[in-house]
Amino acid sequence: MKEYIEVDEWKIIEKGFNPLYNKISESIFSLGNGRMGQRANFEEAYSGDTLQGNYVAGVYYPDKTRVGWWKNGYPEYFAKVINAANWIGIDVLIDGEQLDLAKCKVSSFSRELNMKEGYLKRTFTAKTAAGKMIDVEAIRFCSMADDESGAIKYTITPVNFNGKITLTPFIDGDIVNKDSNYDEKFWDEVKKEIWGDGGYIQLRTKKTGFEVATGMIFTIVQNTIPVHLFSTTFEKEKYVAAKVELTVKQGEKASIIKYAANLSSQNYPAAELAANLKQTLTRIRKKGFEVMLAEQAEAWAKKWQHNDIIIEGDASAQQAIRFNIFQLNQTYTGEDDRLNIGPKGFTGEKYGGSTYWDTEAYCVPFYLSTADQKVTKNLLLYRYKQLGKAIDNAKLLGFKNGAALYPMVTMDGTECHNEWEITFEEIHRNGAIAYAIFNYVRYTADEAYLADYGLEVLIAIARFWAQRVNWSGDKQQYVMLGVTGPNEYENNVNNNWYTNKQATWCMQYAMDAAEKVKEAAPVKYAALINKINFNEAEETAKFKDIIAKMYFPYDEKQQVFLQQDGYLDKEQILVKDLPATERPINQKWSWDRILRSCYIKQADVLQGIYFFEDQYDLDTIRRNFDFYEPRTVHESSLSPCVHAILAAKLGDEAKAYEFYLRTSRLDLDDYNNDTEDGCHITSMAGTWMSVVEGFGGMRVKGAKLSFQPFLPGKWRSFSFHIGFRGALLNIKVSKDGVQIKNLSGSETTVLVYDKEQLVKPNDELLVEA
Repeated sequence: MKEYIEVDEWKIIEKGFNPLYNKISESIFSLGNGRMGQRANFEEAYSGDTLQGNYVAGVYYPDKTRVGWWKNGYPEYFAKVINAANWIGIDVLIDGEQLDLAKCKVSSFSRELNMKEGYLKRTFTAKTAAGKMIDVEAIRFCSMADDESGAIKYTITPVNFNGKITLTPFIDGDIVNKDSNYDEKFWDEVKKEIWGDGGYIQLRTKKTGFEVATGMIFTIVQNTIPVHLFSTTFEKEKYVAAKVELTVKQGEKASIIKYAANLSSQNYPAAELAANLKQTLTRIRKKGFEVMLAEQAEAWAKKWQHNDIIIEGDASAQQAIRFNIFQLNQTYTGEDDRLNIGPKGFTGEKYGGSTYWDTEAYCVPFYLSTADQKVTKNLLLYRYKQLGKAIDNAKLLGFKNGAALYPMVTMDGTECHNEWEITFEEIHRNGAIAYAIFNYVRYTADEAYLADYGLEVLIAIARFWAQRVNWSGDKQQYVMLGVTGPNEYENNVNNNWYTNKQATWCMQYAMDAAEKVKEAAPVKYAALINKINFNEAEETAKFKDIIAKMYFPYDEKQQVFLQQDGYLDKEQILVKDLPATERPINQKWSWDRILRSCYIKQADVLQGIYFFEDQYDLDTIRRNFDFYEPRTVHESSLSPCVHAILAAKLGDEAKAYEFYLRTSRLDLDDYNNDTEDGCHITSMAGTWMSVVEGFGGMRVKGAKLSFQPFLPGKWRSFSFHIGFRGALLNIKVSKDGVQIKNLSGSETTVLVYDKEQLVKPNDELLVEA
């Protein structure tokens, strides 16, 4: 664990430059706006260890899967959101010597991510080999107001000399992906243009044919006055640049303001990209850097107004939760139902930027409560529009009759995960997608979604489960063989409790939803069952039979649900008895040893208890938590949040707080030694859940929000905003009790400690502790 980030409630601050931590910081200080994103690479040249990353949402490449042999149904490629043209680059020469922090003597280095206003500021003093010393201040952001654009203000002050500084802003499309299976470059040049104060490159992805035009336009400012200087332009394949030479004096500032934009053929005809790009660049430069920065602050103020969490008395916890919320809002805005949330967002290449079940299981609750209803609906529509390919995926594995298996990893609905034990076996992802529909309808009361979209998905998923089980003559029950549960440290197991639970729940919910639609929208129901050839009597009878006769492994002695058949055959050595030198086991042990161990990567049985907690009494939840948590190594970023929520429900404040800190500061403190690959964006939604569902005890009961909050001992208070069915509430928990403010014009009734409380429009009340 690394603790070099300074604690500040609204900023992420790094003081001093440690090259060993540079790639970690590049991830942590990343910027994005839902449409494009950028790692915190330096604008100037850097010959040290770095992972260059600029990403355009929805633009991907089908990288050929690298395996030793193929199996039927195996995906042909791993779809990846690819590194796009570098728009931030500004080469700097100090009297002919290149500025490179790997070669200069660096002092007074600082990186600050201002989360309140949405920009990155970097300052440093550098001395070249020739002894020339400069101060640099660089401020940049990806605009929330103009979400295809970004801007940089790069200011240099000579400290001990008069001389020449040469600035060469450029666009470089000749970039590589670290995560390329065959070291292939993914872009071809379509065209480019360079002029005195700007230029662009238009590139096309190989195979998929996406086109992206990336351009720049810049202004030079000396002593606060814009100056017009002659520039030398040059170009090469996938590269354009303009060089400007400045005469500078000691102590006088010189700035380059670089405006840039990424426009994609997803949103414009390819033939019109260049013209639209030029218009965008002209428009944003006309607004100017300060106006754009003010717009950025205003856009972020609106976001924080609705989704800030305020923690009093614990600055480290406060910084952490804001960092998680900030990165989530940078990653996904919900404006486009073709986009989704990659596990690393715009902060790195790992996991390819593709969609996993993380979205439905962890991100949906965050967006349901903190954003407009359409945002979550767009996440569901993303899956609905890919239903045809989910059915095709199931066909490849031998399933029939419109059964759907949603992919473990995807960009367009096609399965592209390249490990068989995940692709074929981690089928519980189907359940997360069904649960997200349930969660959305329960939260919003948008029953029409079932008739228009949801029921079709639910029936297709139920059909899959009905075919995936088989009858055990020995047990006289239905069983589920050859699966991998959420705990990926055990593959090809039989009767994973969580998977079996999801299967029966999905079939029941599909039938319940069908009855609702049949009653509320009979015409739409009739059209749907005709469209999908749903034999209501026969298929629901099958669903009911499986639900009634499904086998669930259970240990009578300890009275816990068994993670899968044979789990107790494993040597039961608890995590606390593992030597620290052997952790994390995924970096220290062979895969064979991991598979034979009892250790759990992330919540598995407990994931099911979290989803379906209303079905279990507190003693059952406690027994299972006390059994499985000591065997869990939490080597998935998705693990601590579920444990934090369950620990809070059980009244275990110490464990709940421990898990909250672990999930919230996972990247800031590099808990798992992997932040350099990118931040864990989807688990950041779990951090929000840890506070709101954990310490806040928020649930939906009937048609009302319910709260069972408690105050962690280190905190004076905490508060959060919740949007629910037209009402916007602020919930503050302190030693005085629970204060509820209704910030909307809609009256609402909530439950606090199981007692109803009416909160009138624009009113507040206090439920005393």
